[in-house]
Formats: sequence, C-alpha cells, structure tokens
Amino acid sequence: MDNWKNQLYFGDNLTILRAQHIPAGSVDLIYLDPPFNSNATYNVLFAEQNGSKSGAQITAFDDTWHWGMESEAAFDEVVQQGIGPKKLADLLLALRSFLGSNDMMAYLTMMAVRLVELHRVLKATGSIFLHCDPTASHYVKLLLDSIFGPKNFRNEIIWKRSQPKGHAKLRLSRAHDVIFFFAKSDETLLRPLYLEHDAQYVKKFYRFVEPETGRRYTLGDLTNPNLDRPNLTYEFPPESGVVRVWRWTKDRMMEAWKAGRVVMPEEGGVVRYKRYLDEMSGTLTTDVWDDIEHLHGGHNERLGYPTQKPEALLERIIKLGSHEGDVVLDPFCGCGTAVAVAERLRRRWIGIDITHLAIKLIKQRLNDTFPTEPPVYEVIGEPVDVKSVEALALEDRYKFEWWALDLVDARPAQDKKKGSDHSIDGVIYFQEKTGGKYQKIIVQVKSGKVSVSQIMELKGAIEREKAVIGAFITLNLPTRRMMEEAAAAGFYESEDFPGHRFPRLQILTVADLFTGKKLQYPHWAIQATFKKAAPKRKGGNPEDNQKNLL
Repeated sequence: MDNWKNQLYFGDNLTILRAQHIPAGSVDLIYLDPPFNSNATYNVLFAEQNGSKSGAQITAFDDTWHWGMESEAAFDEVVQQGIGPKKLADLLLALRSFLGSNDMMAYLTMMAVRLVELHRVLKATGSIFLHCDPTASHYVKLLLDSIFGPKNFRNEIIWKRSQPKGHAKLRLSRAHDVIFFFAKSDETLLRPLYLEHDAQYVKKFYRFVEPETGRRYTLGDLTNPNLDRPNLTYEFPPESGVVRVWRWTKDRMMEAWKAGRVVMPEEGGVVRYKRYLDEMSGTLTTDVWDDIEHLHGGHNERLGYPTQKPEALLERIIKLGSHEGDVVLDPFCGCGTAVAVAERLRRRWIGIDITHLAIKLIKQRLNDTFPTEPPVYEVIGEPVDVKSVEALALEDRYKFEWWALDLVDARPAQDKKKGSDHSIDGVIYFQEKTGGKYQKIIVQVKSGKVSVSQIMELKGAIEREKAVIGAFITLNLPTRRMMEEAAAAGFYESEDFPGHRFPRLQILTVADLFTGKKLQYPHWAIQATFKKAAPKRKGGNPEDNQKNLL
C-alpha cells in the first residue's frame, strides 16, 4: 500500500481490463454507472465565462449502443470462444433469439464482456454495485446472475428520486433508479450503516424527555415471552409482591434499577426499561434509499456533467462495501464522483473513462476538491509524445481534438458531429482583471494536412467572432506561407495593461506544446473551463462536507 498510486485511465475499459493493467483479484469494490440504453445523446454544458446564459455544448458521449461489427465480435467471443461461464453464452443466445440484433442486444452484449473482466479483477471478498435504470435492469440482472451466480445476489437497491421524470399520459412517471448489489462469494461481508432516525419516528416512539438532562427516551418491555424460565422468575420490584418471568437475571435487573434505568410508568402497570435515543445507533440502511437527493437545478455539487451522481450516493456505497485502504474501481468514471469520494474516504482508487473530456474534468475536480492535500495518482493512456498523439488522431479525431484543446486550456466550442465547425473548435474567455471586460480567443485544431487557406479562414473567423486572438493547433508542421500569413495578422494589445502585446494569430504544433511552449495571451487573466468543485477535507465527520452524507 505504501507504494500504491491511484490510477486514472484514458481509454476503453474493456481494452484496459484485458491488457491486465488491473491484476486479477485486486479490487475490493466496483461501482459502475454505465451509459443507459435510453437513446439519448448527452451534452456537457460548460460554464460561460462571459456572462452568457446559453452554454456552448459538445457531445460527451452517445449512450445508445448500436449493433454492428464490434457487438457481433463480442457476441462471438462469448458464444463461440467461451469467454465467461457457459451460462452467459446460453443467456446471450436466448436473449438474441428474443430481442434480435438491435440496440438493446448490443448494449447487453457489450456489457457482458465487460462484466466478465470485472468479475476477474474483483477479490473473493469484494462486491459490485451496478447502477442502471428500468429500461434494461431486468436484462442486466440476468447478466449478473449468469456471471456472479444467483446465490451471490444480495440486493436490488431502489434509489428514489425527489423529482420524478417523464410525467406521461400512458405510464406513471419514473421516480427511481436501480442499483444491483452482488457479492463475489460467500466471503463477502457488508459493513452495516446506520441512518439518523426519521423525525416522525422519534416523535412517535421516543416521546418522553428526561427533565433533568433533556434526553429523549422510550420505555421498553422487560418481561420474557418464554414463561417457562424458572431462573428468570422472581419478585420485582423488590418487596412489591409482583412475580413475573423477566428478560434479565435478578442481579442485572437490580443494577439497572439502582441506575434509574428501570422505571414504573406514570400510569402504573409493569416496570419498563428506559432506553435513551442518544444511545441508539440509528436505523439500519435498507434497500430503499429515499433520503439522497438527485442533483438538479442549481445544486452546489453540479459540475455540468449530464450523468453526475451525488456524492452522498457514492459515499453510502463505498462505506457499505469497503474499508479505509481498500481499492475502489469505477470503469465508467465520467466526472469522477466515485474517485473523488473514494479519495476523501481514504480508499485507494482506479478510474477509467473513454473520453478525454472526462479525464480533464476529473483532474480539475481532484485539484479543486483537495487543494491542501493533493491526491497522488497517475494518468495512464494519455498521449505522452508525438507518436502517441498521431495514434490517437488516427483512432478518433474528435478525441484528439479535445485532447489538444486541453493543452491550451480551451473548452470545446460545439458539437463537432453535427456539421461544419466554421473554423472554431475551441474557445477561451478571459478577464485581465476582476470585473474587467471579457475577451475571447478562438482555437482551431488540425490533425491532417494543413495549408495557408486554413489560416486565412481563421483570420476571417477572428473578425466574425469578435475574438482578440486566434490559435491554430496542428499535428503537422506549418508551411512558410502559413507562418507569413499568421504574422501579417498583427498584434493584440492589452487594454488594461498597455505595452503588453500578443500575436493576433498564433500557430502551435503538438511538438511545440510537448516542449512547454504556451499560447500567448495575458496569463495573469482570470479564466476557467469547468465549474469548480467545492474544497473538502479527507476523512472527518460527514457533516463537515455535506448534509445527509453517512
């Protein structure tokens, strides 16, 4: 553990798991919130720094899984090659016969091969919590049964929404998510967690208040339901003439009597035991969670990521399924709620996400959340040299584009998959001083062949967008004519700090950025891409961080 470094992986979780980056039997707790098959394209909203209310958007991921070559290959691995238990192959054959080769079947097939790998990395004492919605939960449970075994099913947790979704005429509004809890084996134990007593429960059952101390208490039965207990049959209270079968021995009953814990009710009758509220642990957590609010509206935890879950939810799961020092894995880590909570609760953690956008957000979130105790972790899978950048660009030019924008602290300008980018891939807004005028920098990213015409288009975009600077990020070397055209654009001179001039059109290669070259603009300026996470401290009492956390 002393040499442990938390790990944040950029890439497909199936590839990372199969590459044995995570050893078999090394993880104590897995939480996953995979994209649901809800036929929705989610957008990440970035906070506008220029006061505009209409946040620019990009597609973070499309949560519909389509049947194609990839899902066909995964299906073949399970059915023909025997990946996973035989019951899984039988199940997928039956499901495909029933569902056909459609999006739902693609979702289930791609989840199946991933769950096989997650089962492999989980310790015998470990547990998995899979978060899904009613769209596919009945099918997903069959997958879990076939891989983990029906006997290892522990709970179907219902997380009730405070604000139901989809008030429709044809069906009841959806008011809950489902979280399946499976154990790896009989060795898996759950840590009991207690909730605060409900106010109405306290009012009803702890209705007495001790005048001397102000402590609430209830009166409990001291008689024994088993009447055939001679050793517990005696006179009590002393010299009362009342003989009953009691729960305790006479000596123990007398100790409680002398301590003032055995009392006669005011209305008379049989003596009862005084049980104080502050001595009770609380109410044990059940499989219905209706005390954790969904993130909505102006909730202070919201970072703008569409599927973000509240920290209270992850805190409960992590506390139920792990101890300090245990390893927590989230293979679809999104905006990093699981890893941030694991860090705060002093667990070791592994996060995986396929979008660089998520990796960037997680890194910023960890920095903002723990400013005085920076987490120790390594990012694995990010490009580290020009060769790996070229590979990323060949694999997915949008991922390359988002990665390149991150290097200059720009946020994506729009949904790139919906048409022409009009020479704008990213935007930076900045103020040179607090309360000053917002200025705009536009960024264009190119991974292929470049030419002077692209620089001319960017010059036009600077004027059209009323930007003060334009940045051209390229994987390939620019031509001499491109450099000349950029130089001809002149300079931007700071209004607030006269004498400070910056090239109005700047060309930076990926190789330049790797050597530490920076985009030139007032770097003392106030600029931010994502909403900042609130700082929190590790460990400590939950109420120090957020109300209603366990």
